[in-house]
Amino acid sequence: MAAEPQRTPPTELDERRAEFQRYKEDVKARGKPFYPFAMFEDTVMSVVVVTVIVGLAAIWKWTSWVAVDGHHSGLHEGLLGPELADRADPGTTSFVPRPDWYFFFLFYLLRIFKWPDTVFLGTVGIPTVLMVIALALPFIDRRRERRPLHRPVAMVSMVLVAISMGVLTYKGATAKESLASEVIASVPQWVKDEHLPQNAVPGAKLFASSGCTACHTYDGVGSSNLGAPDLTDIGSKNLGIDFQVRHLKCPSCVTPGSPMPKFASLGDANLRKLAIFLEASKGKK
Repeated sequence: MAAEPQRTPPTELDERRAEFQRYKEDVKARGKPFYPFAMFEDTVMSVVVVTVIVGLAAIWKWTSWVAVDGHHSGLHEGLLGPELADRADPGTTSFVPRPDWYFFFLFYLLRIFKWPDTVFLGTVGIPTVLMVIALALPFIDRRRERRPLHRPVAMVSMVLVAISMGVLTYKGATAKESLASEVIASVPQWVKDEHLPQNAVPGAKLFASSGCTACHTYDGVGSSNLGAPDLTDIGSKNLGIDFQVRHLKCPSCVTPGSPMPKFASLGDANLRKLAIFLEASKGKK
């Protein structure tokens, strides 16, 4: 009696082929293939989204020619906001920068993770990790099961992310404190570290409230943009009060090619306060 031939166990490739074949048969029997059905739905939805965006842009543009307060003032208020606004003034001390609404959750993270130690973690680290997980999830979870009640981990994760972003967005939208107030809170520490004289304190507060730390750093506070230097020890160069005032009024006139904006709108009195503060900043002792 002849022996039965040994059966070779199926390989992973064989199992994947069999799974794909079952999927094709299942689609043929009960469902619809991706092309052209799902692709058509995605195309229709994309057209709807683009149409809504173009429509809102048109409404903003063509309704913004209504004059403010019934007379022509040069600024026009429409259904979706003004077409033009006041010119940006780099010397303002009252402007509170606010991001677009869809960045409010990141905006509030800046109040949770303070500069400079943990701000990178809050604004780059956590969102990047979450995006990587979201992109990798379809490749990690390859089960055919798609019913929400049968996927507790995915559903709980989705709900927690949605709640977290919703709470952070609400907190960011209703936040009353400004970034300038947080910088102003650092002024007493500056006075202590730098041993600033009393006549330099008004300039320090003005430096904190005028948005100077958006480009410069001072005693570990702020950020360096466009090559702006750290001003912690700017006074050790002994440039002089008059030089500082002239430089603040017209930076490019004193230093050709400087990208720093003019702060002449602050007025001579305030510019002198800033100059006294900068000249008194000799570095940490």
